[in-house]
Amino acid sequence: MTADPFDVPLSRLRERTSAKWRHYAPDVLPLWVAEMDVDLAEPIQEALVRAVRDGDLGYPGSTPYAEAFVGFARRWDWPGLDASRVIPVQSVILGYVDALLEHTDAGSAVIVNSPVYPPFYSYLIQAGREIVEAPLDASLRLDPDAIERAMSEATAGGRRAAYLLCNPHNPGGTAHTRAELQTLADLSRRHGVPVVSDEIHAPVVHAGHEFVPYVTVDPTAVALHAASKAFNLAAVPAALMVGGVESGPLLDAFRAGKHHAPAHLGVIAQTAAYLHGDEWLTGMLAGLERNRFLVRDLLAEHAPGVDYRVPEATYLTWLDFGDALGEDPAAVLLERGRVALNRGLDFGTGGAGHARLNIATSPEILAEAARRIGTALAGS
Repeated sequence: MTADPFDVPLSRLRERTSAKWRHYAPDVLPLWVAEMDVDLAEPIQEALVRAVRDGDLGYPGSTPYAEAFVGFARRWDWPGLDASRVIPVQSVILGYVDALLEHTDAGSAVIVNSPVYPPFYSYLIQAGREIVEAPLDASLRLDPDAIERAMSEATAGGRRAAYLLCNPHNPGGTAHTRAELQTLADLSRRHGVPVVSDEIHAPVVHAGHEFVPYVTVDPTAVALHAASKAFNLAAVPAALMVGGVESGPLLDAFRAGKHHAPAHLGVIAQTAAYLHGDEWLTGMLAGLERNRFLVRDLLAEHAPGVDYRVPEATYLTWLDFGDALGEDPAAVLLERGRVALNRGLDFGTGGAGHARLNIATSPEILAEAARRIGTALAGS
């Protein structure tokens, strides 16, 4: 039987020095940032320990990172993928920012589907781009009418614009279907708005759903991939820019510029994950399969007024508190319940009255979190 990597006691988790466990006071239960409460997969541990033991701490060299990803990606329906269209980059965020800068000019608009991961706003605004929102519909799915309106606005007056897709979507865990992505690709061509897809959560898709690589419906696009979310490797970042079969002009322009490469330990860790991490990943996904329904049942017991959509993908879920705790439920939950979630307001339009809950932890911690959320609601 595959081991459950979420079987890590709270006492040992509290010894960790990462942001998740040290940002808040010790009495706060942290279920916010995208960090899983797991032990590292043994093949990754062994690869990193070997590198440190051997003093192999230089610049990235011969590690077959791109080739390992191509092998891993065979689990998805991705015809024509080969390592020649896979470029190592420093991180997913810097990769999508650089790709979008190639597609746009200073002051150009980038379209995002709110509510969405906050760095979809902050890094692009810092890079001199304007954000135009195409909000998701009430079911947290892509809304073609909203997308078309946003594309028309973004390209008004002949301006260049681009679109940043979150696939699967964070927060809420929507796994976009092939039909939904095909509609987006059609709109992209019609309006001349190229798409860049952040696919960092691609390996974390739950039973009954599938991950569809965006470039398989839009061969001109590029996507960003990494093993960091699925294997809990935020401390050793690395990522890959992956182009569709007709993405040559953008990949060539990117290669011609000066960009930061990933760190050597990040490449080593993620290569080990892609080559040897299947058994660990299977156990992790089984744990999330249990957790996504457990949270539904726990909230129904302790906080029945909270709307929770069972996620199709990712381990980042979206809680709708309605008017019960005001515009910023996370602040109230922290004060009254001593449980830390992400502020919904940080995710753009649609975030008021919401909070993001990370379910990648043990059933015991989830049960305590639900109890604390219920306590906070009882005091409202």
